[in-house]
Amino acid sequence: MRPLRVKIFMDGADIDAMKAAYRSRTVQGFTTNPTLMRKSGITDYAAFAKAAIAAIPNLPISFEVFSDDFSSMEAEARTIAGWGGDTYVKIPITNTKGDSAAPLIAKLSAEGFSLNVTAMMTLEQVEAVRAAANPRSRTIVSVFAGRIADAGVDPVPVMRKAKSLLTGLPKAELLWASPREVLNLVQADETGCDIITATPDILAKVPTLGKDLTQFSLETVRMFYADAKAAGFKLI
Repeated sequence: MRPLRVKIFMDGADIDAMKAAYRSRTVQGFTTNPTLMRKSGITDYAAFAKAAIAAIPNLPISFEVFSDDFSSMEAEARTIAGWGGDTYVKIPITNTKGDSAAPLIAKLSAEGFSLNVTAMMTLEQVEAVRAAANPRSRTIVSVFAGRIADAGVDPVPVMRKAKSLLTGLPKAELLWASPREVLNLVQADETGCDIITATPDILAKVPTLGKDLTQFSLETVRMFYADAKAAGFKLI
């Protein structure tokens, strides 16, 4: 199997895991969001973010705004961008009412903000970002391919089309978000995605890429046998 060209960004909010991935050079960037931070027990958003930036000063890290009105989102974006490092500001494609964030994206992008537009699942949303983003500014377009698949829709043609829509934005990168399995890394690579996020459990499985399936089968059989013996199971 050829080496993957797609960049892997760790997705999570465990500062120790982030530091370990940074030291081992197993990923090329990091993303997080308020839900992951809440699950990790983080109560001080800014303190966590600043600690992460201090520990990982030279790789991209995305931190998300969390207000629901666009004026407050803008104020939060300016605060986040002021933290230094290689920080991207995550802007959801809409607010909770479904109102488009495109005007805010256009404003911040025109000012040179590095943006990560998130929670996207349709090509129409990708087109809105394409129209709003400044070609001279860095923009990550995060399409939640895993959730598209959860809806029973094949994300591969969606991601391939999304990549083609971004042709006119030289500094835009397409991100395959919410992967469900290691196969998604291969799919993201084959569809031309620039980045894929991966949680620690998926990162732990990356070494199985390209593994001989006969050997993998034997290892699985041995695992079942060893666990049955360790549990003391008996039938005869």
